[in-house]
Amino acid sequence: MFDLGWTELLLIGIVALIVVGPKELPVLFRKAGQFVGKIRGMAREFSRAMNNAADDTGVGDISSTIRSAANPLKSSVDAVKNAATDYATYDPETETGRLAGERADQAKKIREHAEKKAKDKLHNEKVKNSNKKGSKKRKSAKAEKTSSLKD
Repeated sequence: MFDLGWTELLLIGIVALIVVGPKELPVLFRKAGQFVGKIRGMAREFSRAMNNAADDTGVGDISSTIRSAANPLKSSVDAVKNAATDYATYDPETETGRLAGERADQAKKIREHAEKKAKDKLHNEKVKNSNKKGSKKRKSAKAEKTSSLKD
C-alpha cells in the first residue's frame, strides 16, 4: 500500500523505540494494529456497499449485455440453450401450465369474437350499401316515370 520495505520498517521501528520508549512501544504497536484493522474493516464495508449499489442499479446486467454484444455467437447459443431448457421444463400439469392454457383459450375466444364482429360489420355495410343503391334505383326509376308522364 505505502510500498514500505523491510529497511524502511526497521528504520521506523528504531525511531519509534527512541521516541516512545521500550515500555510504551508494544502498546503503541497494538493501537496501531487496531487502527489499521478498523481502517481495513471500513474499506471492506465500503467496498461491499459499492458492490451492492452496483448490483441494485443493474451494472451486472449492463456488463453482461456488453459482453454478449462483444460475442454475439456465444449469446445466441446461450439464448438457444435457455429456450431449450425452458421448453424441456414446461409441464402443463403445473399452475403455470394451467394458466398458460387458460390464456391460450382466452386468446382464441377473443380472436373468434373479433372475427365474428368483423364479419357482422362487413355484412351490415354490404346491406347498407345495397339498400342505398336500391333506393337510388327506385328514386331514379320513379323520376323517370314522372318525367315520362309529363312528356
